[in-house]
Amino acid sequence: MEKRNNVSEFILLGLTQNQDVEKFCFGLFLVFYIAIVLGNLLIIVTIKSSPGLNSPMYFFLGYLSFVDICYSSCTAPKLIADLLVEKKTIPFVGCFVQHFGVHFFGCTEIYLLTVMAFDRYMAICRPLHYTTIMSKSVCSWMVVASWLGGLGHSIVQTLATSHLPYCGPNKIDHYFCDVQPLLNLACADTYVAGVVVIVNSGMISLGCFLALTISYIIILVSLRSHSSEGRLKALSTCASHITVVIFFFGPCIFIYVRPATTFSEDKSIAVFYTIITPMLNPLIYTLRNEEVKNAMRKLWSKKAFGFRI
Repeated sequence: MEKRNNVSEFILLGLTQNQDVEKFCFGLFLVFYIAIVLGNLLIIVTIKSSPGLNSPMYFFLGYLSFVDICYSSCTAPKLIADLLVEKKTIPFVGCFVQHFGVHFFGCTEIYLLTVMAFDRYMAICRPLHYTTIMSKSVCSWMVVASWLGGLGHSIVQTLATSHLPYCGPNKIDHYFCDVQPLLNLACADTYVAGVVVIVNSGMISLGCFLALTISYIIILVSLRSHSSEGRLKALSTCASHITVVIFFFGPCIFIYVRPATTFSEDKSIAVFYTIITPMLNPLIYTLRNEEVKNAMRKLWSKKAFGFRI
C-alpha cells in the first residue's frame, strides 16, 4: 500500500533545549545577523560607489556579498525568532521553501567562489590575456551561470526530498530544514534520494574545492617568477580568498559528502557555514585589502563632509 504524506508542519528541535542558553544565543545570533547584513551591504555600497573598484574581482565580490545576505537570511531570522518560543514549528511548504533557498544561495556561493579563483588565476598566471578574456560581458555571464547552477542544484535537492512521504514523526533535529534530517523522517526507502544528494550536493562541493585547490597551487607556483612587490600583493589577495574557501567548503564537505546520516555535531557545523562565515567574509576581504579599505575611507569622508554641509 502506498504511503501518504499526512504531515502539515514540522517541529524544529533547534540548537538546544536549555532556555538560559537559548536566551544567550538569541542576543549573540541577533548581533551576528545584523553584522552580516550591515557588513555585506557596506561591501556592496563601497564597490558600487567607488570608480576605482571596477575590476572583475570586485564585480564578483559585490555579488558574493549579496548572496551572503540572502543565504543567511534563509536560516538566521527563523533561528533567532525560534530562540524566543518553546515550540518551534514550520509549515510543510515553508520547510521546503527554506530548504530550496539554503541550497540555492549556498550552491551559488560555491560557484561564485570558484569563478573568483579563476579570475585570480587569469590575473596572475595569464596577465597579458586577462583584460581580453575577463571582459565585462564574460564576467556577467559567469555570474548568470553561477545563479543558474545554484538554481539547478536546489531544484534537484528539493525534488529529492519533497516527493517523499512523511507519515510522522515530524520532529526535525536541526534549526532549519536541511536534506539529511528530512531524509531521516521520510517513511519510505531513501537510498536513491541519499545517492542523489551525495552526487548532487557533495560532488559539487568536493569538485569545486578540488578545482580551487589546484588553481591556487598553480598560482602559488607561478608567483616565484614575480617581483617581490607583485608577489606580496598577489598573496594578500589570494590569502583572503583561500581563507573564505576553507571556512565555507570545509563544513559543507563534512555535511554533504557522506551517506544520509546525522551527527550531533551537524548543527554546530551548520551554524559555522550559514552564519559565521557570511559574517566573517566582509572582515576577511576588507582587513587584508588596502584598496577596499581606502575606498571605504573615501566613501566615509564624502558622507561625513556632505552631512556637515
